[in-house]
Amino acid sequence: MDLLIILAIFAIPAIAQLSISNNYRKYSMLENKKKISGFEVARKILDKYDLKNVHIVEVRGNLTDHYDPNRQVVRLSTNIFHGTSIAALAVAAHECGHAIQDKEGYLFLRFRSLIFPVVHFTSYFAYIILIIGLLTEGLGLFSLGIALVAIGLLFQLITLPVEFNASARAKEEITKLKLATEKESEGVAKMLTSAAFTYVAGVLSSILELLRLILLFSNRRD
Repeated sequence: MDLLIILAIFAIPAIAQLSISNNYRKYSMLENKKKISGFEVARKILDKYDLKNVHIVEVRGNLTDHYDPNRQVVRLSTNIFHGTSIAALAVAAHECGHAIQDKEGYLFLRFRSLIFPVVHFTSYFAYIILIIGLLTEGLGLFSLGIALVAIGLLFQLITLPVEFNASARAKEEITKLKLATEKESEGVAKMLTSAAFTYVAGVLSSILELLRLILLFSNRRD
């Protein structure tokens, strides 16, 4: 049973990552008809919402794109920033979805930003405490470690509606601004769906990990 859970913990995110990698590879090779870059897509969407104060900057890496709510900056990886592919269109629009959420005070984004410092702290110490609890056979410490892992899971659960909503906004804005053809929009949807699946996979993996730790705690207590 324990072995099956461990295998699932590793397999689920791996499958999700394979899906996003394959779709990203496919749609990063297909140029959008308007030949507009990720930067231009982002600027058009942000300007529509009068978000001229939100800057768009280029960052290194692959799929390192994100929106920074503290500095109000959309960060796009080089391939997305300069690229004119369908993938660049999808990713840039998605990150702008987060900027729109920020402006409109989207509840889940606010809550996620609020608890992020706590989660960052608990995630760092959770497994240290679990290991110490195992080595010293301290059930109190081990149960504390489990509670900290559960806080991390809560953060992931809150992240799900944030990401799904940002993707829905991205597809809506691409349609309204006529940034893609109908066929290109299908590619955008596939890109965003596979990206969302990685978050769902992360949640499933974390739930299984929490279950594994609870079973381990129960066995130790008995």
